Amino acid sequence: MIPLYHDFTEERVMIFGGGSVGARKARRFSSEAHVIVISPTFTEDSFDTATLVRAAPSPPDVDGWITRADPALVVAATDNDELNDSIADSAHNNELLLNRADRSTASGEKDRMSPTAYDVILPATVADRPVQVSISTGGRSPALAKYLREQIEAEIESAGAMATLTADLRAELRERDCSPSARRDAIRAVVRDPDVWKGLRTGEINPRQEATRVIRNTMGDER
Repeated sequence: MIPLYHDFTEERVMIFGGGSVGARKARRFSSEAHVIVISPTFTEDSFDTATLVRAAPSPPDVDGWITRADPALVVAATDNDELNDSIADSAHNNELLLNRADRSTASGEKDRMSPTAYDVILPATVADRPVQVSISTGGRSPALAKYLREQIEAEIESAGAMATLTADLRAELRERDCSPSARRDAIRAVVRDPDVWKGLRTGEINPRQEATRVIRNTMGDER
């Protein structure tokens, strides 16, 4: 599978399943999409801003629910394998993105490694917006994905602030009469400078002033 970010702004996401998995996925998409969760019961976990619809559609009824809602993404997160199969079939027949929490083999064992189990994987994500880092093991080891996420969280502290700072600096440098390669080298030097990171993370020094110093030293005569 190839990693791909998708903008769900103003899109509709339809989730079947009101348990902890459905709640987690609702929270994941609520920041962008209009989320609808269909379930006869709901866990006490937060569903964020999702619309909760208390209903228990049978497998034959699923296609009607999906067709009427016309979502960009369908999530099958129930504990009923037959219902999940119907949800997946309807999503495929309607050419919709599908995320399936699990899949059952003929023997009844859970199979998360089959490439046909789902069309969309929701990876473990670490965010310091606008920076996001996603980790996926292809469904093979959620425990490993969680471990890697925890390791990366500390590494990207203040990465969002660095992204904002360097975006501003790039815009300013474009207005100067200097070569693209010089601008690129200057921004790379800022990103690699430990004092700029220290300023962003601790506030003990002014990160903008440090970045200006780095750019001045890097660009030399082109500043």
